[in-house]
Amino acid sequence: MADHYFSAEPGSADVRRTVEARIWGKPYTFTTATGVFSRDRLDIGTAVLLREVEPPTGSGTFLDLGCGYGPIACALAVETDATVWAVDVNTRALELTGVNAKAAGVADRVHAVLPDGVPDELRFDAIWSNPAIHIGKPELHKMLLRWLARLAPGGDAWLVVGKNLGGDSLQRWMTDQGYPCERVGSAKGFRVLHATTP
Repeated sequence: MADHYFSAEPGSADVRRTVEARIWGKPYTFTTATGVFSRDRLDIGTAVLLREVEPPTGSGTFLDLGCGYGPIACALAVETDATVWAVDVNTRALELTGVNAKAAGVADRVHAVLPDGVPDELRFDAIWSNPAIHIGKPELHKMLLRWLARLAPGGDAWLVVGKNLGGDSLQRWMTDQGYPCERVGSAKGFRVLHATTP
């Protein structure tokens, strides 16, 4: 069976390469590999999210949900003094996030872990995510509810979802779940959503 980027242990050979990206005006070189999401470039959805939303400032505790090889997590840590938890089910992606955080000089503030590796008491000032829509709607909703519940009071969630993959219906669903959600950007077939705590 072919690997999915949401496979826990990719069975494909770990063939690595580097990709160049520019995020919030700064250049990055990321190490990627087979068996992880968008290994050949910064994926369009993530690029749209990072272009449509201004970088945060200051400190706090952030979550990069479905971090892949870590471009969002690394950029958040570079731009701020925040601690960033980078969560994924793919162990190869988590290893690469660690490699990329070290290359970006922020390894001390980027914690790449499996979902159950996040301390139970931790609350997040912001969640950033290009969520794995292809896991299916029931699993997607379950995942989002798990992590949205861990937003601190006044916290924000920034998500990017393809319009043809249910971006508009997800916006309505999040609002219905008690997390007021608005569309703050739209480009290249993607919706950028901003949700807040009740």
